Amino acid sequence: MTASIPWSSKAETLLKEIPFFVRPAARKKIEKYAREHGLTEITETVYQQAKAQFGRKQ
Repeated sequence: MTASIPWSSKAETLLKEIPFFVRPAARKKIEKYAREHGLTEITETVYQQAKAQFGRKQ
């Protein structure tokens, strides 16, 4: 199993806005996006970029 990537507190707060029942899948997709782009932390910017790539706008 791949280790989890650290999340900034702001990114964690944004993640909590996602319904709890899809949150684990969203976390995995965002972490996968970060790994694919060579990133070592999920920040608010990374969260927004990943979300935009997945086509989900709020």
